[in-house]
Amino acid sequence: MRYPTLPLVILGACLAACNAGTAGNQAEPEANASVARSPEGREYLTQPLVTEIFTADPSAHVFDGKIYVYPSHDIDAGIGDDDLGNQYAMRDYRVLRMDKIGGPVTIGPVALDVKDVPWASQQMWAPDAAYKDGTYYLYFPARDKSKDKNGLGAFRIGVATSKDPMGPFVPEPNYIPGSFSMDPAVFTDDDGTSYMYFGGIWGGQLQRWKDGVYDPNGSDTDLMQDDQPALSGKVARMGADMKSFAEPVRD
Repeated sequence: MRYPTLPLVILGACLAACNAGTAGNQAEPEANASVARSPEGREYLTQPLVTEIFTADPSAHVFDGKIYVYPSHDIDAGIGDDDLGNQYAMRDYRVLRMDKIGGPVTIGPVALDVKDVPWASQQMWAPDAAYKDGTYYLYFPARDKSKDKNGLGAFRIGVATSKDPMGPFVPEPNYIPGSFSMDPAVFTDDDGTSYMYFGGIWGGQLQRWKDGVYDPNGSDTDLMQDDQPALSGKVARMGADMKSFAEPVRD
């Protein structure tokens, strides 16, 4: 789920330890995490990590003893709310870094911009990250350049790589073959095998893929099908290169 112009709020329980890599020494400006109230004067339920930029959808990892948070980066796009998510016009990613929980937060520069992703058109939403053999992988959903009846592309999942967990990340020229929908999360098991879990229903994404082929009208009758089974999330084992699926997507 996405929240417009919402400063990032994350609890320590969100932190997911990951295989340790070698973090870069990139110097970034430190964010002020001491603000206890919103600009409107309301108290935060949990004190946000940053208020300088708008963020949502955080995934957190520990690399080389430091905490890295990979959120989506929201902007005030000036677009009214609709059921297509157009108001959430995220177009880049910025990584947050902390030496310890409760410590100063560094806001990184742009780690990846949609204009640098050859296959993507817009809406870079909830990302995740992983590490393997000296390389950091940023997984992200975005709409491709196809056009449906609303002039919008289908969501796919891409991957970009860097030698530094803060980026910048270099995207692959195409999305992961066989990927669709949004909200990727990558888990690496004790044996080194990685799996991607994904799936979102905003804008009818899973509904439009229910038969394995993209149907732009697949969600038009949602409210007329009260007795239809719920749609599950998806999972696929990652290839050794961490840039592909090693098997067909499963429920």
